[in-house]
Amino acid sequence: MSQIRAKITGVGKFLPDHIMTNKDLEDLVDTNDEWIRSRTGISERRILKDPDKGTSFIAEHAANDALNDAGLDASELDAIIVATVTPDYLFPATACLVQRRIGADNAYAFDLSAACSGFLFALTNGGNMIESGRAKKVLVIGADKMSSILDYTDRTTCILFGDGGGAVVLEASDSEAGIIDYVHHTQGDDECMLYQPGGGSINPATVETVENRLHYLRQDGKSVFKKATVGMADVSLEIMERNNLSPDDISWLVPHQANLRIIDATARRMGVDKEKVMININKYGNTTSGTIPLCLHDWKDQLNEGDNLILSAFGGGLTWGAIYLKWGK
Repeated sequence: MSQIRAKITGVGKFLPDHIMTNKDLEDLVDTNDEWIRSRTGISERRILKDPDKGTSFIAEHAANDALNDAGLDASELDAIIVATVTPDYLFPATACLVQRRIGADNAYAFDLSAACSGFLFALTNGGNMIESGRAKKVLVIGADKMSSILDYTDRTTCILFGDGGGAVVLEASDSEAGIIDYVHHTQGDDECMLYQPGGGSINPATVETVENRLHYLRQDGKSVFKKATVGMADVSLEIMERNNLSPDDISWLVPHQANLRIIDATARRMGVDKEKVMININKYGNTTSGTIPLCLHDWKDQLNEGDNLILSAFGGGLTWGAIYLKWGK
């Protein structure tokens, strides 16, 4: 009996219309276009300006795009997983809102929080559901409205992030295509090098938490950069070695889009040519859970059946991981 694999059969994305350029940021904080581009690779990012719309709006549109690409009706879905760190509410889960809006009446839905590694962790969970035989069709979404937790007086963080998201449909397949292997790691971060101090049970919202700007993202940039550079590069090489893959065997590296220097370091460690690396950080910035599915959508017309893809990410938590999948859409 052949092994059941979880294969990507549809890819979707959503990006807000409003573009915030580095020049726009020069009017908000003490920075400039050359400084941002040379240190991050970012030229612009998308911002969801409508205050009445949250992450669920992004996720809903990405979901419908992916379902259309897969040729599926939402009623055929067994499960929906939304990876996000900017849910509409602490509860209900953003995935539940999406489930209702797209009409996925037969699916159960939940959120997964693993910062910038969230989409990889969610994809693995969706894949495991299918491989176990408990589900046949799973929708995995990575979406964030990062502008909702950015302090636009903090030049060390507000330049990095944008809003947006992507989604994939996973279906059961008995071919060689699908998720082959994954390696995920967590190192509990008591120092909170990357976190949002306010809003949880430690610091629930009060007048004081708002006045002290605790509801915005904070980051120890140098420490996170150093750990991310090593973590993403090491785990990408680890999954290659586990599966006896040479650089020539890799069709595409699909890295989390946090910083161009981190992406370059990962490709060098793997021995993969830059021409085989998906990079769109210049256009979108860091959309956290959304970066990898956005890459898959932007490159989907260049992907061929049987292509070997390595998906790799590092995020707060600390979390990091890599997935080896064979394209079969």
